[in-house]
Amino acid sequence: MLKKKKTEVYALGQHISMSADKARRVIDQIRGRSYEETLIILE
Repeated sequence: MLKKKKTEVYALGQHISMSADKARRVIDQIRGRSYEETLIILE
């Protein structure tokens, strides 16, 4: 049985001129998705 290795990534943003509520809306949409899906959403 092969185990699939899961890569986890995190980002830290400081001094961003955006409200926490606006950022949270975007982050909630992309959380848990693959890299390709995330790029499509953010474009």
